Amino acid sequence: MNTPEERPNPDEALARAHAARAEMAAALTEDQEPEPDEPLGWQPIWKRPRKPKSKAAKKQELGKQRRLQDAGKRRLAAAQSRRPRSRQNRLSNAAARRDARALSRLRHSNAWLW
Repeated sequence: MNTPEERPNPDEALARAHAARAEMAAALTEDQEPEPDEPLGWQPIWKRPRKPKSKAAKKQELGKQRRLQDAGKRRLAAAQSRRPRSRQNRLSNAAARRDARALSRLRHSNAWLW
């Protein structure tokens, strides 16, 4: 257990926080404009000044995106073709194909069904 001498006084801590409040508020104001020659440091992306990209840079980025998309599609197709289907799935598909074939034969024949 802490002795009362070791514990900080809450009133003193509150007084220090009140004294530092103005300083913290000044640091947190968002409308402070940096000097033009002052380096900005880190800023969130939505606050950074926009630099338009050159046509070459745009083309390069789009080409990279397209290559990545194509690679993803190839990877997906390769994984799908290698995945073994369950036996039940294959059998049900075959049965459905047989039924469809029989119905199609009936539909295209001139047999009367009541």
